[in-house]
Amino acid sequence: MITTNGPLPGDNVFFLLMGAILVFAMHGGFAFLELGTVRRKSQVNALVKILSDFGISTIVYFFIGYHIAYGISFFGNVQQLTGTDQGFALVRFFFLLTFAAAVPAIISGGIAERARFVPQLAATALLVGLVYPFYEGIVWNGNFGIQSWLTQNFGAPFHDFAGSVVVHAMGGWMALVAVWLLGPRRGRYGRDGSIHPMPPSNIPFLALGSWILIIGWFGFNVMSAQQLAQVQGLVALNSLMALVGGMLAALALGKGDPGFVHNGALAGLVAICAGSDLVQPIGALAIGAIAGAIFVYLFTFVQHRLRLDDVLGVWPLHGVCGAWGGIAVGIFGLRALGGAGGVNLISQILGTLLGIAIAMLGSFLVYGLLRQMVGIRLGEEEEYMGADLAIHHVSAYPEEDIQKS
Repeated sequence: MITTNGPLPGDNVFFLLMGAILVFAMHGGFAFLELGTVRRKSQVNALVKILSDFGISTIVYFFIGYHIAYGISFFGNVQQLTGTDQGFALVRFFFLLTFAAAVPAIISGGIAERARFVPQLAATALLVGLVYPFYEGIVWNGNFGIQSWLTQNFGAPFHDFAGSVVVHAMGGWMALVAVWLLGPRRGRYGRDGSIHPMPPSNIPFLALGSWILIIGWFGFNVMSAQQLAQVQGLVALNSLMALVGGMLAALALGKGDPGFVHNGALAGLVAICAGSDLVQPIGALAIGAIAGAIFVYLFTFVQHRLRLDDVLGVWPLHGVCGAWGGIAVGIFGLRALGGAGGVNLISQILGTLLGIAIAMLGSFLVYGLLRQMVGIRLGEEEEYMGADLAIHHVSAYPEEDIQKS
């Protein structure tokens, strides 16, 4: 009988592989959430974009981005790559890739129905290959000494356990810039100040997307421990409490609107990522509830007051709620509020602001350059036809189209 004092290397490989698969499945959630929210003529495009973005993300993160973030490349032979830990480093890449690929999936929901396909894939390559890993390496690998500087000056580094800022805020603030540069869908806003509704095409698919994301999120958060010996039940419970807090707040403030209810749960999960390993569960409930309220208020404000056509509301959901999650760690993570301590509010604010700045600057350079060089928006006739027919030459309901013709 073999005895051991801890998990074997293969245990960690299998553990993190399950996490990678759960987060990979979340991309199906992103796809169906977008499919259900856009109009019928853009449903195929939503599905194809998310999967295509994942493929592009894999290539650029494998060859460029992962090296920028962690200084690791994959050009050795098989023996060198698998090492003595049964390939744990390889499955760790797969796990972190699923995080990186979430960034273009987030952006996709904001720019839906009017973005050109190939330029968007080019933007994905640049953002996932260069911009995202630059900030990822600062936070999760200590690059450029910024975390050490925060610790030296404020007593604690910037804490983001599972990516409220590294993943979600980055994606949301990148999307804000892209939405602004693209402009609204044609017909969304009238010259007289009127707002023309473009309701979701399929509420059940929207709900399905939310449910897939919710389930996968427990892999997103819990498996961020990356080692079996480091797993905390606290992370799972805090994730649960935050999603319920976000959902109930959105249910109340959104007056039962299904879009608010299903996205409110996601808002709570976005916000809790950063501090899920150290806040008290009641604090997680509060963080999630505040995030749900933020989403409901800002979604309406962005669409009606700012007149930014952020189709899925990804800036409020991921950008602002992600930033709130990063800052909330410095409040609810304090021992005075039942948290584990070891955090500092100033470090959390500065780390969050740095992520927002890098995201917006990187997105402005990437989308601004592409707009000048090749254009990033469908033509007027193509947009009227719909992204499905204009780009993919097939609709989501071809039999119905044949009958109509």
